[in-house]
Amino acid sequence: MKVFASWSGGKDSCLALYKALKCGLDVKMLLNTITEDGMYSRSHGIRAEVLKKQAEAIGIEILQIRTSWENYEENFLQTLSRLRELGFSYGIFGDIDLEEHRQWIEKVCEKAKIKPLLPLWKMGREEVVREFINSGFRAVVCSVKDGILGREWLGKEIDANFIEEMKRVSVDVCGENGEFHTFVYDGPIFRKRLKLNFGEMRSRNRYSFLEIDVCLEEKDLIT
Repeated sequence: MKVFASWSGGKDSCLALYKALKCGLDVKMLLNTITEDGMYSRSHGIRAEVLKKQAEAIGIEILQIRTSWENYEENFLQTLSRLRELGFSYGIFGDIDLEEHRQWIEKVCEKAKIKPLLPLWKMGREEVVREFINSGFRAVVCSVKDGILGREWLGKEIDANFIEEMKRVSVDVCGENGEFHTFVYDGPIFRKRLKLNFGEMRSRNRYSFLEIDVCLEEKDLIT
């Protein structure tokens, strides 16, 4: 069976993909939504070209959907239907415990005759982050919600210290309420590692984003 994974480039979608691959699922496509101009990912604010390099580092093809928030469901459903015609029958999603998100996923997947799989569903939020870290993944904060976290958190590594710092400032350690988003640059499913180069910070729609550029590195050449 052919499987796709809903993809943001962040820790939750990455861990969901990892768990699906460990179960033997044949994931052939990463499905990612981007802005209408094709420049940035719709949720995390990562440049579309960077996400393409991330997919290349993993070794799975990426399909990017240009959409506005207003037409999001319509465009997402059209893409799911197209994937179904191409023989995809299952989709991996990285949602954890927000029931309204699961209901939306089940609704659009049912219309497209796709079976949704949620490997992280009902895991504890801290459990998700710790499993991500302990599995050997590396990620940084790529966006923060203004008024919740300051720009000084942009570029911070997701590690055990980060978990404790989020607890200290009373922010959900998983960022499940949109407090922050992450970008994964290495881990056990990566055939190549992404070398990060941080650029300027920008603000949009009550969020601050860190411009990230990447280049691919061979893992066996890293010392």
